[in-house]
Amino acid sequence: MADDYYQILGVDRTASEDVIKKAYRKLARQHHPDVNPGNKAAEEKFKQIGSAFDVLSDPKKRKLYDEFGEDAEKIGFDEKKAEAYRQYRAAASRGGAGGIPYGGEDFDLGDLFNDLFGRRGGASAGGGGAGFDVGDVFGRGRRRPAAGPERGNDLSTQVRITLAEAVTGTERTLSVTRPSRTGTGPDEPTRLTVKIPAGVQTGSKVRLAGQGAPGLRGGPAGDLYIETEVVEHPLVRREGDDLHVDLPVTVSEAMLGAEVRVPTFQGEVTVKVPSGSQSGRQMRLKGRGVPSLKGGAPGDLYLHLQVKVPDTDTPEARAAAETLSRAYSDDVRRELTL
Repeated sequence: MADDYYQILGVDRTASEDVIKKAYRKLARQHHPDVNPGNKAAEEKFKQIGSAFDVLSDPKKRKLYDEFGEDAEKIGFDEKKAEAYRQYRAAASRGGAGGIPYGGEDFDLGDLFNDLFGRRGGASAGGGGAGFDVGDVFGRGRRRPAAGPERGNDLSTQVRITLAEAVTGTERTLSVTRPSRTGTGPDEPTRLTVKIPAGVQTGSKVRLAGQGAPGLRGGPAGDLYIETEVVEHPLVRREGDDLHVDLPVTVSEAMLGAEVRVPTFQGEVTVKVPSGSQSGRQMRLKGRGVPSLKGGAPGDLYLHLQVKVPDTDTPEARAAAETLSRAYSDDVRRELTL
C-alpha cells in the first residue's frame, strides 16, 4: 500500500489548508534536489512530498482521497460513478429501492450495477449491497450495448512533475489498467512511456490516441489523456512562461558590483551585478524562462536582488559596519512620509 499522504507531510487528517501548506514548504526546502545534489533518497522524498501536497491542498482531491484512499489516484477513476456508488450505498442503508438519479437520469438498480461494476456478474440486479468492491468504480461505465460497434471510453490520469521537468521536458512510464476487450474478463494492465513536452503547466494535457479503453464489437479504442501537475518550487515563482528568483548578494557585491554565478534550469550562467545595486533591483535573463508550448519565444528569468547583511556580531564586523555607516551622506529614511 502507498504511503499515507498525511504521514508524508507529518500532519493530522484534520489539518487545515494553512497547516498543510506550511508543512509542505518546510519539507520541500529540506529535501529539494538543489539542496541535496546527487542524493537519490532526498529526490524520491521530494517527489512524495509534492504528490502529497498536490492532493491534500486541493479540497476536491482531498475529499476523494479521504473516502477512497489511493484508489482515487488510479487511472480511470470516475468521480461520477463514485458519486453513484455513494448514492446507492446511502439508499441501501435506508432500505430504499427503485430508481437512483445518475447523471441527470433515473436508472434502475440493474443499470447502476452494470455501470458501476462493469457487468462482471458479481451480483444480480435485485441483490443487496454486500460484497461489492469499490475498486470496480474505475473506468467501466457503459450503458446497455448498442447494436453496432461502440467506441471505447476515454481514460485520464494525472502526472506530477517538478518545475525543472516542466521547463526541460521529461518522460514518465505509467502503469495503465484498461477494461478487458470483451467487457467481462479481467482488467488488462499495460505499461506506457509518455513524453511530457517542455513548457507544460498545471492543467496541460497530453493525448495518447487509441490508448484508452478498448471498443466493443469492433469499435475503436478510446484515448488516454495525461494531465500534468507541476509541483510548486520552493525557490522559483512561475508567472506564465516567465520565472522569478530572489538572488542573494553581499553588501560589498551590491556596493562595488560583482560577477556572480546563477543556476538556471538550462545550466549555470554568470551575471554582472551593477555597482550601487539595492535590494529589489530586477535583472532579466532573456530566454531563460519556460519554453512556449505554442512554438513562440521562451519566457525570461527575472532575478530580484536581495542584499544580505552578515549575521555575525564580532568586533571586526562592528568596526566594518561603523565605517560603512559613515559612507551615507543622507538620511536613508528622509523621503519616508505617511
